[in-house]
Amino acid sequence: MNKVTIQQSKYIAMHVGLFWGIGRFIINNEDSITIKIDDQSMFDQLSKNESSSDGLITTRMRFITQLIDQRKLKVNYELVDKEKNLVSKLL
Repeated sequence: MNKVTIQQSKYIAMHVGLFWGIGRFIINNEDSITIKIDDQSMFDQLSKNESSSDGLITTRMRFITQLIDQRKLKVNYELVDKEKNLVSKLL
């Protein structure tokens, strides 16, 4: 059985959360949103549009970018301390 890595699970969670927020009309077209990230490489990949050698991550990044572009969202990525991220205990 294949398992996803912690970083892959963070990309999956971000994609699902963004999709859910749009679907529930919590995030509307042209909204400004802040996405808080506790992983430096993930922060760099998203905020600086850096590529990844991981196929699953590349696919999730493409889906996330598509949602952002389609909804004309203004995104601010914020790097947070892992110790202060309550969600990291669930991953």
